[in-house]
Amino acid sequence: MNRLSPKKLLLSKWTAVKPIAKQKHFLVSKVIEPELPNEKLDLIEIEAVYSKKVMQIHWRDLSDSSLWIQGWK
Repeated sequence: MNRLSPKKLLLSKWTAVKPIAKQKHFLVSKVIEPELPNEKLDLIEIEAVYSKKVMQIHWRDLSDSSLWIQGWK
């Protein structure tokens, strides 16, 4: 997998390897900026395509191929 950049994640598409609440396809809907400018970016919001349910995850979790596949499969 290519290296992920948190600045380029917005609107990227992801497939959960194991469905989360019967949802499999997700879109990064928001990159959550840290409160202090010297802190590193950590959280993003992903939105289920079908149900529009939103949840926050650590953006580095998307690098784990046992949890996420880039694109919609």
